[in-house]
Amino acid sequence: MQRWRGLEDIPQDWGRSVVTIGSYDGVHRGHQLIIRHAVNRARELGVPAVVVTFDPHPSEVVRPGSHPPLLAPHHRRAELMAGLGVDAVLILPFTTEFSKLSPADFVVKVLVDKLHAKAVVEGPNFRFGHKAAGHVEFLATQGKTYDFEVEVVDLYVTGEAGGGEPFSSTLTRRLVAEGDVEGAAEILGRPHRVEGVVVRGAQRGREMGFPTANVETLPHTAIPADGVYAGWLHAQGEAMPAAISVGTNPQFDGTERTVEAYAIDRVGLDLYGLHVAVDFLAFVRGQARFDTLDALLEQMAEDVKRCRELVAAAERSA
Repeated sequence: MQRWRGLEDIPQDWGRSVVTIGSYDGVHRGHQLIIRHAVNRARELGVPAVVVTFDPHPSEVVRPGSHPPLLAPHHRRAELMAGLGVDAVLILPFTTEFSKLSPADFVVKVLVDKLHAKAVVEGPNFRFGHKAAGHVEFLATQGKTYDFEVEVVDLYVTGEAGGGEPFSSTLTRRLVAEGDVEGAAEILGRPHRVEGVVVRGAQRGREMGFPTANVETLPHTAIPADGVYAGWLHAQGEAMPAAISVGTNPQFDGTERTVEAYAIDRVGLDLYGLHVAVDFLAFVRGQARFDTLDALLEQMAEDVKRCRELVAAAERSA
């Protein structure tokens, strides 16, 4: 799959294509409906399928300081889109100047002049251009002028997550923030993932017999509520069952929130400096402070036992 950053990265000889545009944070099951439709339409027409997205999130430019917690960084979204059959991803730097493009100018500069759109696939509430003035009806009129089809796909999916609310990135972020990683996984179609580089911490876990990978998470990452979780630590191409701790470590009067993952039953791992990923399977318990160190160690052993059981059960049912 090709990845472009900015309009200038698009090959000059790029032909017609089917395009879908959006932030697509998380590439959740609703997003997947639209993207799969775009890919299927591209196959029917014999042209590539292109996803257009933005960096940073448009809200950060329009309303500085309002950047939402991200469910997936751009490289992860691109991996997921490639898995859905997308041929190219175009990341447009979202600047103040770019935000002032009128809907009509956006159509010409992006869809017509650069991507030579043959069809554009969107959800019913798609908005674009300056002050989000463009909508699918306007896009359809532009399609008649510039020879591209517009297809609208209902992205709304519901389930048990959020009490039956339609699946969305906003709902997913809320569930993650509440620690409901199982609800988030229902929406995403996979466990919520946090990524970053392993850095040196206080190394108390190592001293207590539970050495953890202290993950320095990427900016704006959506991090689950404080507590202990079962999941997986992905490193060096391997997915290792893990007990994951999120929080400030109140036992030792910590103040900085961290994400630490203990690779269950693994000895001698040296992950410092490596980029790793942590997948959250299930919430085990909330963060707590214990009366004694022995009480903490006893609870940690119970946590690891429970995490081992939860991961094993998930892997058996996969």
